[in-house]
Amino acid sequence: MSDTPPALSPGNGAPLVADPSDFKVYKAPTSPSGSQLKELPESYFTPTTADLKASQATLTARTRVLVNAPLQLRATREAVEKAKRDRWPNTTIRVRFSDRTQLEKAFPSSEKIRSVYAFVRASLRDDVKPIKFILYQSPPKRDLKVSDPKVRDLTLAELQLAPSSVLLLRFEDESLNKSDVPAPLLSTIAAQAIELPRPPVFEVPEAVPKSEASSSRGPQSTGSEKKIPKWFKAGLSKQILVVVSQ
Repeated sequence: MSDTPPALSPGNGAPLVADPSDFKVYKAPTSPSGSQLKELPESYFTPTTADLKASQATLTARTRVLVNAPLQLRATREAVEKAKRDRWPNTTIRVRFSDRTQLEKAFPSSEKIRSVYAFVRASLRDDVKPIKFILYQSPPKRDLKVSDPKVRDLTLAELQLAPSSVLLLRFEDESLNKSDVPAPLLSTIAAQAIELPRPPVFEVPEAVPKSEASSSRGPQSTGSEKKIPKWFKAGLSKQILVVVSQ
């Protein structure tokens, strides 16, 4: 079975290309000089110890879900699935091409991965549509093939993709996987590409000099000028009177 389902068409009840207001296209980032980013060396993709630990934790959690799923009663599974749908009714999927152009669309969390493949294929140029491709996650490497029954029969929520995930795309034709090859999108879709939103910048307040901080709080009292509570003064006075009387 092909890992990339045919594009949506009016014949099967869905539009050939998604409504432009229904998805977003983000331009490939560029270097400060405006040229495309160069292909990164292999060493760049070598995960750090922290990356490996985080990936292992994610993989363990996914494995536990898949192992325990058959052991759960049907009613329990349905209750868990309903809770996920109620919490995350939609799943935002961002598909990243080799040149780092990204397609983003929200799907109902009850949809299957097949819907994501169909959306991507419908967005490709006509000469590229027949070429097979695979959507995957990394790290750890995880292919999301439609031909895999452990993938195609699960919803996006069950695949642990909700509430949002980034999927990478790899074509069967390696010439389309080079970082300097523009994403083969329909011209009408590529024309809608916008810049990736910049991450928020938080202003860090400047450190206030100690002298200014001290003056803003007013004069500091010395240890000898510390105030004594009234109740302590009263008790102290009584003790002095007793000593004097003795």
